[in-house]
Amino acid sequence: MKRLAFALALVMGLALVGCQKAPEKAADNATANATAEVKVLINGIDGGGFPPYAFVDKEGKTVGFDVEAIEWIGKKMGFEVKHQPVEWSAIIPALEAKKIDMICSGMSATAERAQRVNFSDPYYQVTQVLVVKADNKATLEQMLTTNKKIGVQRGTVTAKYLEELSKKPGMKFKLVQYDSSDLSMQDLPVGRIDGSGMDNTIAKEVLKKVTDVKVAGTFDAAPENYGYAVRKDDAELLKKINDGLKLLMADPYWQELKKKYDID
Repeated sequence: MKRLAFALALVMGLALVGCQKAPEKAADNATANATAEVKVLINGIDGGGFPPYAFVDKEGKTVGFDVEAIEWIGKKMGFEVKHQPVEWSAIIPALEAKKIDMICSGMSATAERAQRVNFSDPYYQVTQVLVVKADNKATLEQMLTTNKKIGVQRGTVTAKYLEELSKKPGMKFKLVQYDSSDLSMQDLPVGRIDGSGMDNTIAKEVLKKVTDVKVAGTFDAAPENYGYAVRKDDAELLKKINDGLKLLMADPYWQELKKKYDID
């Protein structure tokens, strides 16, 4: 009888231990499931760098206004963001091929691009300008009608505008296309090109770093809105981005970001 009682006690003790461990195991599983539910989305950024919106700094870290904005939105809307540099002229094909999930990198929401992607609500407006050497006395019109070499980053709104402009009567300039505005700005001071077309936001950054250049003028082109791009069939992500963008623009952090990256 004593042996039987001892055996029963041992079995009951083991059962109690099992019951005590079960909640801990359930808690561990819940934590694992919660972690697994956080989606990691890939944001494509301009591979040539596009300060102050998205670029890789000297330490190799991806930073910028759009980088921090979409990371903030991701935390609010339940997804994590990783950033992938992509050649700008190939960035929409990369999105369509699902190599990236979105483009948050100072992209102009043009009607042509909107045929292939869906854009978020606009968050900034830009114009197109021409940067020249500081001692250049020519007007914008003279720069475009006297066989000057004008640099531009390929795949940009400015590039498309200048390509179309070059075909109009009276326009006499040679368009030189680069992989980035930084590369065109390396050629401008040494005279390989006479001017470089770009967004006014890029020009603002250029003038901070290069002292012997100036803006010759603003092109006669309609202002463009910046927006974040997603695939046509990704309505759920678009809604999350728009909802998050509204929250961000109503939060004090929005003004902090604008001040940090000197965005008007």
